[in-house]
Amino acid sequence: MNHQELAALPIFNSFKPYQTQMIKPFIEFCSFPANMVIFHQGDRADNFYILTTGEIALHFKPYDGPSLVITKITSGDVFGWSAALGRSKYSATAIATNEIKVIRMQASNLQKLCAIDPETAALFLDRLVGVISGKLNNSHQEILNLFSNGMNLNSDCKRRMNLNGSENRIYA
Repeated sequence: MNHQELAALPIFNSFKPYQTQMIKPFIEFCSFPANMVIFHQGDRADNFYILTTGEIALHFKPYDGPSLVITKITSGDVFGWSAALGRSKYSATAIATNEIKVIRMQASNLQKLCAIDPETAALFLDRLVGVISGKLNNSHQEILNLFSNGMNLNSDCKRRMNLNGSENRIYA
């Protein structure tokens, strides 16, 4: 990928050409066929990914129920960010819903980039945090919808969930 192609992705859109050149040794371009599992929930979280083409379904398996699709990842989005957050394991399973292309970065390479070029690393981390926080906000409503699917539509609990929206959110 050249600078223009990388800069078209939200996470790289404010990068200067020399910054995209600095980051290239730390990233890997990969493709996966449809229905390929990229990682399983509980696997060691070594890499995070930027989806450049295609779609990913993230599945969460609660200990007492079937696997649930918790969100869909589309081009430009980041997934597998448990690795970037320093978590030891992935919290969901990522499955390609069609043929995909990704940029993969090992979490350890993020540390190396910080040591070699702190300015580029700081910009990348800032953009990564922006993408992750946006996904967390979107996921909140999707997960609420999953929990409330089986509820009586007229119940007081369901009504309060709808009224509260995001104002009483608790973040772990």
